[in-house]
Amino acid sequence: MSKYTPIDDALHAYLLKHRTPDDALLEELQEETRRLMGRRAVMQIAPEEGTLLALLVASIGARNVVEVGTFTGYSALCMARALPPGGKLLACDVSEEYTAVARRFWQKAGVADRIELVLGPAADTLRALPAETRFDFGFIDADKSSYTTYYEEILRRLRPGGLIAIDNVLWNGQVLRETDQTDDTRAIRAINDHVAADRRVQSVMIGVSDGITLARKLG
Repeated sequence: MSKYTPIDDALHAYLLKHRTPDDALLEELQEETRRLMGRRAVMQIAPEEGTLLALLVASIGARNVVEVGTFTGYSALCMARALPPGGKLLACDVSEEYTAVARRFWQKAGVADRIELVLGPAADTLRALPAETRFDFGFIDADKSSYTTYYEEILRRLRPGGLIAIDNVLWNGQVLRETDQTDDTRAIRAINDHVAADRRVQSVMIGVSDGITLARKLG
């Protein structure tokens, strides 16, 4: 008997109804993002993904978190709230416009002191970190062409047992369409194959939102 349950729209709606609902501030950030960003609001992670990130950060007792790709701050807000006292999140982005919204909502949520935002190419930011830097959790959701670079830079600074979450690994199903040879789709296929073959980690791809890969560092 197959353990696979096909997910149609009705069953997906059922899934979404059966999670801890967002509070008023998270809903306000979603609405503000839609209002200010228009079609670009699609770059914000799905609410259920924010719930998952918070659960993961809290479950492994993460104290030091890094995310690559902050946009208007929803994912960072979810993860920062899950940190223990003294926990820190390094947020890497290139846009002052997007992250200005993030800063406002981090202040509203009372977590601004837990988040360090660095504007600039994330690969440069990561490479410039002190040699002793260690992360417990990393989240990658930025330019697809650099996913493998971000993965490697975070993995080398990840403690054994730490987790990396990689967003958009299903890429709206385009990963299966061989006729799609765009740079972004090829980059997503490349990171998916790279992680699956990486014996430094234990990994699984899950069908939350647009697909998320979770990779746990071994050793």
